[in-house]
Amino acid sequence: QFFALILIGCRVLLIDASFQPALVLDMAEILLENYCFPDNLVGMQEAIQQAISSGEILHISDRKTLAGVLTAGVQGALNDPRLTVSYEPNYAPITPPALQSLPTEQLIRLIRNTVKLEVMDNNVGYLRIDRIIGQETVAKLGQLLHDNIWKKVAHTSAMIFDLRFSTAGEISGVPYIVSYFSDSEPLLYIDTIYERPTNTTMALWTIPNLLGERYGKRKELIVLISKRTMGAAEAVAYILKHLKRAIIVGERSAGGSVKVEKLRVGDSGFYITVPVARSVNPVTGQSWEVTGVSPSVSINPKEGIAKAKSLIAVRKAIPKAVKRLSDIIKQFYAFKEKIPALLNHLAKTDFYTVISEEDLAAKLNYELQSVFEDPRLNIKTMQESSDKGQELDTTPKTPSSFDNLIDSLFKLEILSGNNRYLRFDRFPSPTILIGLEDRIKEKVWQPVKDTENLIIDLRYNTGGSTEALPILLSYMFDTSSNIHLFSIYDSIRNMTVDFHTLRNIIGPSYGSRKGIYVLTSYYTAEAGEEFAYLMQSLHRGTVVGEISSGTLLHSRTFQVEETSLAIIVPVINFIDVHGECWLGGDVVPDAIVLAEDAVERAHEIIAFHKDIPDLVQEAGDLLEKHYTVPEVAAKVSRLLQSKLTEGLYRSVVDYESLASQLTADLQETSGDHRLHIFNCDIEPESLHNIPKIPSPEEVGFIIDALFKVEVLSGNIGYLRFDMMEDIKVLGAIGPQLIKVVWNKLVNTDTLIIDMRYNTGSYSTAIPLLCTYFFDAQPLKHLYTIFDHSKTNVTKVMTLPEVLGQRYGSQKDIYILTSHITGSAAEAFTRTMKDLKRATVIGEPTIGGALSSGTYQIGNSILYASIPNQAVLSAVTGKAWSVSGVEPHIAAQASDALNVAQKIISAKRQKKKIREIVL
Repeated sequence: QFFALILIGCRVLLIDASFQPALVLDMAEILLENYCFPDNLVGMQEAIQQAISSGEILHISDRKTLAGVLTAGVQGALNDPRLTVSYEPNYAPITPPALQSLPTEQLIRLIRNTVKLEVMDNNVGYLRIDRIIGQETVAKLGQLLHDNIWKKVAHTSAMIFDLRFSTAGEISGVPYIVSYFSDSEPLLYIDTIYERPTNTTMALWTIPNLLGERYGKRKELIVLISKRTMGAAEAVAYILKHLKRAIIVGERSAGGSVKVEKLRVGDSGFYITVPVARSVNPVTGQSWEVTGVSPSVSINPKEGIAKAKSLIAVRKAIPKAVKRLSDIIKQFYAFKEKIPALLNHLAKTDFYTVISEEDLAAKLNYELQSVFEDPRLNIKTMQESSDKGQELDTTPKTPSSFDNLIDSLFKLEILSGNNRYLRFDRFPSPTILIGLEDRIKEKVWQPVKDTENLIIDLRYNTGGSTEALPILLSYMFDTSSNIHLFSIYDSIRNMTVDFHTLRNIIGPSYGSRKGIYVLTSYYTAEAGEEFAYLMQSLHRGTVVGEISSGTLLHSRTFQVEETSLAIIVPVINFIDVHGECWLGGDVVPDAIVLAEDAVERAHEIIAFHKDIPDLVQEAGDLLEKHYTVPEVAAKVSRLLQSKLTEGLYRSVVDYESLASQLTADLQETSGDHRLHIFNCDIEPESLHNIPKIPSPEEVGFIIDALFKVEVLSGNIGYLRFDMMEDIKVLGAIGPQLIKVVWNKLVNTDTLIIDMRYNTGSYSTAIPLLCTYFFDAQPLKHLYTIFDHSKTNVTKVMTLPEVLGQRYGSQKDIYILTSHITGSAAEAFTRTMKDLKRATVIGEPTIGGALSSGTYQIGNSILYASIPNQAVLSAVTGKAWSVSGVEPHIAAQASDALNVAQKIISAKRQKKKIREIVL
């Protein structure tokens, strides 16, 4: 469509209007036969004819102006700046002689003028090529090139390959250069060249046999380019870059072409320059043409050699640096079992993209964390030392100095409601704690021992001594107990030390029953974080405030020799009472609030915690009163009380979190996912769940909403209903239901009942639905209901009479199920399956309760949903499992209908064959 743009959009016309069609059509012909992107020319001739016949054109008197307008139109339409139109009536093409046709002596002089080489310091080779020679020239001068050029640099340990001034060359020489920087096996597919005039495609591969030794793919290779680099040299740089064989340094190259020709348009003085061949890289699917080759390292080309030397130095240091880092990890990393995987991964890592020590640090960090996420293991480009100051290791000498030190460490306040507030901003060393124990007893522990709750403020605590933790934590538990607090594994000494509460503390312990509330902020760090973390993991306290600073502990920094790299290695693992290794980092409070609001929020939680024992007791009582399995209810109730005593509800800070915790505990112990506690600000409707009898006007809408009916080919009935209605509702809509739904299905040969979208609801209509699929006599025992709260047993039977005609007991029935089929829908499906009246196809059902009661817990906004009826199978006499109904034929829910139809078809075919045989 570009000619339409030229002739209509630009509104141009040649001086001689009769000459216009011939010029335009000649240009089109040239492009069709020569342009290397022929797909872009589809529909071109039709567009030209339309543009010519439109007549909406203007005159341009100057032919060179016309050439400029045509160029703009062609380039804009095809988005290719290489397409140009010129008016040159005196142009005489000059074809330079092919290189291979020149005498050998002249060829040698030419090559010497375009090639420079040098062996630099540290055995770094430098090779500059200003013209890429082609295949035939290489064949003619091969041995000479090898002996006088390649042989002199092939032995170097690294190479700078300079293509900054390479402005000409032949693509056929590219495979030779790439091959010398590759291994002989396997051969590499490096480029595809498509030529439009001959309509041929040529694949370029590396060459298996070369004169002399290869440089190979192991030694460092830096390729220098500039905005002057063009053509075959760009191809070399682009291929080596995307083979990950070389680092490209300099500025973006010129963006030349494989081959461009200047062709005359008919007998006129107009010429069009056309790219007649194109390159497509097999790795990227793109090319260096037009856009050029982008460097890996952008720099002024004049500084290219100096930068290349520094890059080679950096990259030569990589193996040694990685080896040293691996040795440090192997010797000191605390996770000994993780070390083999880390080292194996490092050994296989490709560092091709690394061009600086910063890159190396980033790459190593990424690779290490991808194997094992330990944020403590970190590599930096400089050693960061921090002097945290020395802890006091001597005790005061005078009574006043004792008091001054204690006052500086601990701040104690009396709060309302027999609560105390204790703030300390740094963990002192064990030496100080032991030396001041008598004074701390008098100043701290004696005043707080009879309080109900203690708020410990660590919002300004920046750390201190980890060794102080066991001493301070011992005051938070009963002295008669021996509580395992945490363990420390020291990789340097290769030993694990367990820390327990101390029995020989001097002051009175606060005990393990009273409430402790730990306040944190973004400033809480190191040992302060460990204290907060332990109070959570030991279920001894409630943490309130902001997420802590996330300072990582127990690491050492090691300098990597001959580099500016340093690796921070965790040498100690902090292991909690559950055997979990805490990697350090931030502590997430049980109640997240702004630090300045933490004290107020702590008081709110203290008030809420006073109600938790009664709420937990009430939840257990409701379970024992209503749950269908009494022995399980008693077990769960005892467990709730045990967890309350052990402090497992200290992390609960509001009704929502209490509901979540109680639900998890109920389901974990009972194995019944139907047990559920929820909070609701208004009374749930399920407490008064009385079905509404529809008015006559509503009956039609209800039937349309609930039931979908269809008679499939082969006289197969299809009935889908997505909710189990109450028997009273069905009684109200019964006559209309028989007329518009049931009468369409009752005379079918086979029936498919689709329960895939039915989540249940009322169970009262199950006997009525089942009755239609059995004979009138004798009545069929469907299932038995045991109601624990009423302590009665109800035997459920089919009904003696129903509206309309029965489907009977002989015709096949298939029920489709899914993972959301639940409650009463499951009861219907399970009954039909147990009595061998239907084949179930689909997914296992949800395992819901036939009936669940909703009960308020005390006078709170908490409610318990408890299955209160057990359904006993009419066949086995056993209660149905909470795991749901297992189908006879397992299938994806989305495919269940298709499977059912195939089974019905196969069964009919088999029946026909049997009748023919008989």
